[in-house]
Amino acid sequence: MLPAYLLLVRAGFQRHSTYFLATLGGLFTNTVFGLLRVAVLLTVAAEAGRANGYDAATSSTFVWLGQGLIAVVQIWSTGELAERVRSGDVAIDLSRPWNLLAAQLAQDVGRAGHATLFRFVPPLAFGALLLPFRWPQRWEALLVFVVSVLLAVVISSALRFLLDLSTFWLIDARGLRGVYNSVGGTIGGLTVPLAFFPDGVRVLLYATPFPAMLQTPIDVFTERGPTLLLLAHQLVWAVGLVVIGQLALARATRKLVVQGG
Repeated sequence: MLPAYLLLVRAGFQRHSTYFLATLGGLFTNTVFGLLRVAVLLTVAAEAGRANGYDAATSSTFVWLGQGLIAVVQIWSTGELAERVRSGDVAIDLSRPWNLLAAQLAQDVGRAGHATLFRFVPPLAFGALLLPFRWPQRWEALLVFVVSVLLAVVISSALRFLLDLSTFWLIDARGLRGVYNSVGGTIGGLTVPLAFFPDGVRVLLYATPFPAMLQTPIDVFTERGPTLLLLAHQLVWAVGLVVIGQLALARATRKLVVQGG
C-alpha cells in the first residue's frame, strides 16, 4: 500500500506543475505583497529599534518566510473535497482501496514539494539578496526547519480535511470555510508576528493549531524559542488532528447525503 501513496505524492507534484502560468502569477503576487509587508515591518523596526526581538533582519526574514510558506502549507481552504461531498462524488473516493485522509495528505505532500521549488525558494532568495536577512546560526536549524514545515503541512492538510468533512453535516460549508480563511492567516502569524500580541492573547492563540502552521516554522528558522518545545507543539497538533480526522471520517461514511438529481 505504501508505494500507492508514494504515487499519490508524485501525482500531487505533477498536478500542480501543469499550472505553470498560475504558479508564476502566484509567485508575482506573493513577491509584491511581500515588499509591501516588509516595508511596514521595517518601518516598525526602525521606529521601535527592536520590537519584541524583531530587528530589521528578523522582520524581513519573517515576511519572506511567511510569503513562501503560504503556498507550501496552503493555509487557506479551497473546498475541493467539500464540493465532492456536496455532489456525491465522494462516494467514488470512499470506494477506492485507500484511506481518504492518507490519500489527501500524500497528495498534499507532493503539492507542497512543488510549491517549495516554485513558490518558496524564489521569494526567499529575492528577499535574502536585496534586503536584510537572518540566516540560522546553526546549520542543524535548517534540518529542523524542514521537519517543522512537514509537520505544518500535515496540520494544515488535516484541518482542511476536517473542514471539508463538515459538509456531510452542514450540507454547505462555505460559510465556515470563509471564516476559516479570514482568520487563519492572522492568528497563525502571517499578518504580524505573534510576538507583537499581548501575552494573554498569545497563550490563547497557541491553544489553537494555527500558529503551528506558520509562526512555528518561522521561529524555528530564526531560532526564536526552544526548538524541542516548538516541535512538540506541532507534533501534538499533527497527531491529534489526524486522529480526529480518522474518527470524523468513520462517522461521515455512515452519513452520506447526495444533493441533486
